[in-house]
Amino acid sequence: MEAPPAEARRQRTLSESEAAEGEPLLVAELKPGRPQQYDWKSSCETWSVAFSPDGAWFAWSQGHCVVKLLPWPLEGTEQNCKPLERKTLCVKTEARARGGAKEKTLECGQIVWGLAFSNWLPSRSRKYILRAPGTSCLVLATGLNDGQIKVWEVQTGCLLFNLLGHQDVVRDLSFAPGESCSILVSASRDKTLRVWDLSQNGKQLKVLSGHVQWVYCCCISPDGHMLCSAAGEKSALLWSMSSYSLLRRLEGHQGCVVSCEFSPDSALLATASYDTFVILWDPCTGEQLRSLCHIPLQSALDHGSDFHASSLRSVCFSPEGLYLATVADDRLLRIWALELDSPVAFAPVKNGLCCTYFPHGGIIATGTRDGHVQFWTAPQALSSLKHLCRNVLRGRFTTHQVLALPIPKKMKEFLTYRTL
Repeated sequence: MEAPPAEARRQRTLSESEAAEGEPLLVAELKPGRPQQYDWKSSCETWSVAFSPDGAWFAWSQGHCVVKLLPWPLEGTEQNCKPLERKTLCVKTEARARGGAKEKTLECGQIVWGLAFSNWLPSRSRKYILRAPGTSCLVLATGLNDGQIKVWEVQTGCLLFNLLGHQDVVRDLSFAPGESCSILVSASRDKTLRVWDLSQNGKQLKVLSGHVQWVYCCCISPDGHMLCSAAGEKSALLWSMSSYSLLRRLEGHQGCVVSCEFSPDSALLATASYDTFVILWDPCTGEQLRSLCHIPLQSALDHGSDFHASSLRSVCFSPEGLYLATVADDRLLRIWALELDSPVAFAPVKNGLCCTYFPHGGIIATGTRDGHVQFWTAPQALSSLKHLCRNVLRGRFTTHQVLALPIPKKMKEFLTYRTL
């Protein structure tokens, strides 16, 4: 796979002064309170971080077999942000304060690799859950080193389920959205994905086999129709969430695919690989729409397509779907605008392993090998009316349905992201 020509890259890149204006600012940092230990029982890496869907909680797998549950925003973060960012941070703060939310420590007993939140509606038999009948319960699933999945109630810190079945590390977790929020998918180094149903007391519904290497990640599309999984292979797999059958294999990377995420409208899929490329796909057709070359800008201009930077670790979409964030081994967080070939902002993240956006935008959390979490301001843009319309339409219609509409070709290209 070749990088875009240097001249084209120059023409489509923001100037250095413009990029500097959007440079992310570090607004908070979390560090483990325990001494650094490097034996396998207390590995200190932060392999996963997650915000709850409403933005009121932050989960941090800080190493040492421990997960921290922290009310958001963290103390002091508001003072470090600009007015617009401060307003974004404080969503749900007043309601959370009335509920008396307090920091919690979850002792998982094993190294924690994957985290996922869900608003689950428990059955009446779960009497120890502190919720009125018929109301949802915020839960956190943790994927562990020995193959266990432990599901916790956030408000009380109580263990609800211990799901057994995987034979190796549970690397990633993803809950289905909406009314299917009791469905949990797990990805493991045992080369399988497993589907669980919390509404049936954590019953295992399906084992998905198709990968021949460790499965690194999994994500369910926001519309709940598709599941993507990526392993130590040069391809990603797309599955149906209704039949749990394999839909297609996405081939195009030249290295192990280690991270994947759907856009908020489910119309795009981003995959990140050790080959230093992010590829944007149309998951409905399997078409590769474009690729982002993850190399330092000046090095790209000087060395052309022969220069490769360090391996990618993580990719995530911004909540409105206009930006991508990536973390790589070259100690940089990059933020990309979808329509540009080069990043619009950089931040120095040492030994970064993961990244995720705050649900309401404006903040990116990054986790590192030494157990730290850093919170960075992120560029925010008001979505155009065209983009808002595209989000609404693509949240309901597939690419095939859009292409069948009696509308001009240019509109079809915009709605299917062919104009990127």
